[in-house]
Amino acid sequence: MLAEIIAVGSEMLTPHRQDTNSLYLTSGLNDLGVAVAFKTIVGDNRQHLASAIRIALSRADILILSGGLGPTEDDLTRECLAEVLNLSLDPDPALLESLRQRFAARSMSMPPNNARQAEVLTGATVLPNANGSAPGQWLETTFPISGTAQRRIVILLPGPPKELKPLFDAECKPRLAASLPQNHLARRILRMALIPESQVDARTAPIYLQFPDVETTILAGHAEIQLHFLCIKPTLDEAQSRVDAVAALVSAEMSGHIFSTNGDSLEQVVLAALAARNQTLSLAESCTGGWLGERLTSVPNASRVFLGGVIAYTNSSKTLLADVPASILEAHGAVSEPSARALAEGIRRRTASTLALSITGIAGPAIPSGPDSTKPIGLVYIALADPHNTVVKQLNIAGDRDRIRLWSTQHALETLRQHLSQ
Repeated sequence: MLAEIIAVGSEMLTPHRQDTNSLYLTSGLNDLGVAVAFKTIVGDNRQHLASAIRIALSRADILILSGGLGPTEDDLTRECLAEVLNLSLDPDPALLESLRQRFAARSMSMPPNNARQAEVLTGATVLPNANGSAPGQWLETTFPISGTAQRRIVILLPGPPKELKPLFDAECKPRLAASLPQNHLARRILRMALIPESQVDARTAPIYLQFPDVETTILAGHAEIQLHFLCIKPTLDEAQSRVDAVAALVSAEMSGHIFSTNGDSLEQVVLAALAARNQTLSLAESCTGGWLGERLTSVPNASRVFLGGVIAYTNSSKTLLADVPASILEAHGAVSEPSARALAEGIRRRTASTLALSITGIAGPAIPSGPDSTKPIGLVYIALADPHNTVVKQLNIAGDRDRIRLWSTQHALETLRQHLSQ
């Protein structure tokens, strides 16, 4: 069974509003073993919306429309669906009375245009909305495809999330569970840091193409690659065994690059590894300005192993907060192997942590004077200090300021993960 979600509203085609309802609906449908094949956003235009509905009905078993159920002239969802399916819209007396009482409870008279919200498609079931004035509707119908009538389920939901979410959970999920074939969805996510997408696909495609019943998606971004495996089967065990099988083969091929096989973030993985080894961590950040510390502290209970750190942005703060000798800064500059080494070793001594990471670099613009003035934007040094040794990596990261800073934190965490996996 495939589903399509159409979000209705011109405001979501501007830079100011986003469609978040489809994420919630997708999660709920996946719980029922239904995959979402398409998502569409359509403005408040009768011709465009009717066209989108026709296309959706031609390719999806389940169509969910969110929004466009209000009382105004640009709320067109009911009318467009009635047009496409050649159905009538008739006022529901009980709904109309309920709307009048809703306004009366607020000492208001109901405007005439609110009566539109009491119009119900022929054959549809009204889905009561306890949190708003626009009820939903459930319609089981058919749609002709190549001369054959195909069964379709169409659901109309209000747009505000505080109305849509409880209505979908209370009224739609139980109906879908009773109406659909018993299916279960299983998913696995493998995550890899600092490896090109093309290289991942070249090495893994020969594996995942052997599993045509498993949908494979490669996502690239934020200095990592994610491989998503999804399978739908009559039983959860069947679906899970298939995604586990492909994940195991891919994990063997990409051994050493994969930092998570269950979707955990890189910061979650390194914090768990530190806790398992009863080790602690401290940081000294310069160009990243606390970004690495923010990533670590976004994980609950990070304080079990993360002792803290400093943002040593200026040369004087590097000396004051992490004991970097002024002679090193004068001779080699802040962006150098000796400075990165001294930062990591200094903060480790100051905090008495087992391990320490430091990051120093040029994220842009170029440094105008001093020992670092001839060094290129994107030059970054990362140091990892333990009780016995300090390892320093030199990086040349391309891109703008934010990309350089993000990739610096990713390199630092991956350096730590590799150290902890030895």
